[in-house]
Amino acid sequence: MTNIFDIGFVILIYFFSVVVHEVAHGAVAYMLGDPTAKDAGRLTLNPLPHIDPVGTVMIPLLAVFLGAPLIGWARPVPYNPMYFKNVRRGTFLVAGAGVFLNLLLAIVFGLAIRFLLMGQISADISFSLQKILFIFSVATSANLALGIFNLVPIPPLDGSKLLWSISARGGQEIYYFLERYGFFILLALIYFVPAFGGAVSMLIGGSFKLLTGVSLY
Repeated sequence: MTNIFDIGFVILIYFFSVVVHEVAHGAVAYMLGDPTAKDAGRLTLNPLPHIDPVGTVMIPLLAVFLGAPLIGWARPVPYNPMYFKNVRRGTFLVAGAGVFLNLLLAIVFGLAIRFLLMGQISADISFSLQKILFIFSVATSANLALGIFNLVPIPPLDGSKLLWSISARGGQEIYYFLERYGFFILLALIYFVPAFGGAVSMLIGGSFKLLTGVSLY
């Protein structure tokens, strides 16, 4: 059974992954000439400015204790697309930055697990190696969950902004409509549509096995 220490590690690693995700948005916006996130004090790995009571605390805790997919979000990093020379291109790059960094971290930690397990059999894995594998597994799964979940094209997730930046006018009008109700649609999908959670879990589990060579669930 998972103990309190392990649950604490899961939450801590997940939270850090969320913070990295948000800082990536602000950093790319800043590189594109937008100082909004920097001026708001959001280009920092200090977790406090990034905490969202629902997305960073409540939903991840529920996911851990209910055994649901580990998903959530932090306070969105503010940015002003009017600073971008090309609004669509800038929006695409900023929205994709967090997803890209999460998936990159998942690849790094996932391949590290594969490397550590090479030539090992269960009986020969030391206690210290087990702990390292546990931490790397959480880091891999948390970053996969964040990267994959944020690709869902429903506001306020990054996937909706990625889709908006490449869509025609009709698609943008749908985005503006969804922006009003997207949060509630998302919560309904997470907690009342088992197929949605099952699809997310399948993608996370399949990606985890592809990277590490072992099953997550």
